[in-house]
Amino acid sequence: MIREAIAKGETVEIAFANACRELGVDTTDAEFEILEMPQKKTFGLFGGAPAKVRAYIEEHNPAQEAADYLKWVLGEMGLPDATVEIRPVEAGAELVLDGDDIGFIIGHRGETLDALQYLASLVANHVEGSYFRVTLDVGNYREKRKETLEALGKKMAARAVKTGRNSSLEPMNPYERRIIHTAVQTVAGAKSWSEGVDQGRHVVIGPEGGERPQRRDNRRPRNGGNRSRNANDRGRRPRNDRPRPNPAPRAEGPKADDPTTPIYGRIEKK
Repeated sequence: MIREAIAKGETVEIAFANACRELGVDTTDAEFEILEMPQKKTFGLFGGAPAKVRAYIEEHNPAQEAADYLKWVLGEMGLPDATVEIRPVEAGAELVLDGDDIGFIIGHRGETLDALQYLASLVANHVEGSYFRVTLDVGNYREKRKETLEALGKKMAARAVKTGRNSSLEPMNPYERRIIHTAVQTVAGAKSWSEGVDQGRHVVIGPEGGERPQRRDNRRPRNGGNRSRNANDRGRRPRNDRPRPNPAPRAEGPKADDPTTPIYGRIEKK
């Protein structure tokens, strides 16, 4: 987008300065075009004309630049008729994509849409200054995904409170992790935090007091072992007085009730 102003002055420099004043910018921030050169008066008394200059600046419209870029990308992806609607929001804009057979650009769990959003954001913020936030949406996917994540966060938080164990969710982008954290805060007794780095960063949900130790079941079977059925035989040695060899000790394997053993693996929403 170009803003311009036309002004006159005794010299080209004065005319340019007058035009920049109308634009509200400094002369170092604008370009100019000379429309008319100044003409001197004949004998210093007759005729003459001032200089006429057009000053202009090219304004950065981040939303429009991002939209134009997306139109080009969609055309290269075989969607030349796709449209990009710009919806201004606080500190940025939401770009809504529409067109026939455009749903495939969402990708697995929104990965393709997130990649396009990242590229559009780079285009919108190529000029130094305040950050301009760009979000992409197709068919209200973002709202539907948000509802799914909120339900997942609350479900896993309730399970963590009930079982006393931590649950690790699948890796998510920062925006989706924030949705999970907000949902967990609505469940009393549950907390959440993020672990991992880069593409593997994910949310872990657990009870507020930490994982509870699991109880061991040391109960003996009611009729187990060589216990005598006759109460009168209690304390008696068997008829064979020879001592029995001690059985070989059993090799202990991993304990299933070890509190450090996770009971949940990677959680995926079906």
